[in-house]
Amino acid sequence: MQLLYYQAPMSSGMLLVAVPFFEPLFGEGGLFSPWSVSALLMVLLSGVIAFMVNLSIYWIIGNTSPVTYNMFGHFKFCITLFGGYVLFKDPLSFNQGLGMLCTLFGILAYTHFKLSEQEGIKSKLVQRP
Repeated sequence: MQLLYYQAPMSSGMLLVAVPFFEPLFGEGGLFSPWSVSALLMVLLSGVIAFMVNLSIYWIIGNTSPVTYNMFGHFKFCITLFGGYVLFKDPLSFNQGLGMLCTLFGILAYTHFKLSEQEGIKSKLVQRP
């Protein structure tokens, strides 16, 4: 939360300066023109989803570790590639498939070692008189 506390105002200031150069302010489709209800709902939905993503990041890091969150990020990327292949028939090259397999193998290995490490710690705690 502390990182977000320091990062959010700086990001807002940077966007406040950058947005007028890339988005029209007035006129058709401008920031200050009338927005449809569906456009407002989509902006609100985007904000809610971004909040939930940040909340899940804090939950994962708080309950596990930053390395586990990193592994989870790689897993999400593999799922995204695979989902594009299955749902939208995006081409998947041999290198992408091999990279996904290597990534999933690394995630499984990390999970195995992490769980065996936790089991070792639990068994040491149980053995103490």
